[in-house]
Amino acid sequence: MSDTRINGIIRTLESGKAAFAAFSKLDKQSAIEMSDAPYDGVVFEMEHNPYDVSAFGDALQYMLSRKQIAESGSVAPRVTPIARIPANGAEMNQSFAKQVLDRGAYGVIWPHVATVEQAYNAVASCRYARPKHAPIYEPKGVRGDGPANASRYWGLSMPQYYEKADVWPLAPHGEILVGLMCESTQAIENLDDILSNVPGIGLILIGEGDLSQELGFPRQYEHPEVLDAMRQIVETCKKHNVVVGHPHVTAKNHQRLIQEGYRFLMSAPSRTYGVVGAAREMAGY
Repeated sequence: MSDTRINGIIRTLESGKAAFAAFSKLDKQSAIEMSDAPYDGVVFEMEHNPYDVSAFGDALQYMLSRKQIAESGSVAPRVTPIARIPANGAEMNQSFAKQVLDRGAYGVIWPHVATVEQAYNAVASCRYARPKHAPIYEPKGVRGDGPANASRYWGLSMPQYYEKADVWPLAPHGEILVGLMCESTQAIENLDDILSNVPGIGLILIGEGDLSQELGFPRQYEHPEVLDAMRQIVETCKKHNVVVGHPHVTAKNHQRLIQEGYRFLMSAPSRTYGVVGAAREMAGY
């Protein structure tokens, strides 16, 4: 499956390797710079930055490289763009996911998901409705139908887009990555139930900033209580064979994180080899 993938993050994860990514501002120049950075994916930040769907659509276009398209024959960006939306899990706001997917996003990161109901909504919001007799029916898709821009961006016909625009790994052929942020003690307590009852979750991304705030040690990422809470998340994800991600990979912690089993590693944005290169070398690829 990996040789036909257009989602580079999923391609890397399917190969058994760790995927590297970074958050990015939502502007044209940042998109151009990230388009040839040493990452598998880029997460355009619209939780703490303004939510601007038009700017997001522009950024996706600037991720494309004519040279890369000519050389590879693929119209998919070399660095896969996904979006972190502003709607917290408890808000159940499906329209944010619909709008970024309709622009061509290859995935959605949902902040502050803490219950089974919220997780189900996140996955369902990224799926089109299907007949009840369909082999992969749950979570029941609620994404509104408007694929014209997304199919054009992916370089597909609408029927082809419908085939690929499902969530991975629930649909093995799916090209949409659904990431849920685990960033509260409630989320940790419910994580086993979430991963047991909601198929289609591509990764769990730890929100250690908010988590450390709640634990009483704001941004003290190496504090024993913060590390222990994160360890619980990693162990639960390993139990369910779900990818777990870390949002603050540095030269000081990348070796430990890879050894602990993190497979979605986010560093500060850079066009240079830096931390990403060192981490890849340490992991053996």
